[in-house]
Amino acid sequence: MTQGLAARVPPALHKVLSAVEETAESGKLWFGAAAVMAWSGGLRGRKAATAGLAALAVAQLVCNGVGKQLTGRPRPPKDWVPHDEADERPDSSSFPSGHTAAAVAFTAAVAPSWPSAGVLCAVPAALVAVERVQSGAHYPSDVVSGAAVGLLGAWLVRAAPGLLPRYLRWR
Repeated sequence: MTQGLAARVPPALHKVLSAVEETAESGKLWFGAAAVMAWSGGLRGRKAATAGLAALAVAQLVCNGVGKQLTGRPRPPKDWVPHDEADERPDSSSFPSGHTAAAVAFTAAVAPSWPSAGVLCAVPAALVAVERVQSGAHYPSDVVSGAAVGLLGAWLVRAAPGLLPRYLRWR
């Protein structure tokens, strides 16, 4: 599937996907979105931005700090990718996709506080997930697992305020 997707993406879509991935690299897109939300959204925007960035941090810690260290899965073979992006792939483990985890975590954590912002964030998040496969950086299962980690990170950030008091009462 990775090989087929990389070969079938039209050049115009390939350029869009590459631009979105470059913008999302190192969280730039999500930090920018959080800044816009915090600046323009009042209390709701600050709450959404804080939740989004916290979930992104949790997802990155789980993916890059734990998941990639434990799995060591190689990236898809370079000859599966009919364009030059295969040469720009990281050397780290392929599993799970940290880019996808960050995108999904941010989006899923923002959506409960500000649904329309969550919908807007879902578009680049989906494009990041597709780009990670079409560029040859990840297998589809890496992206699916990254999305699951992102959802877990968003859930943890959203549930933590309610879980912490219960935990403290048990002690």
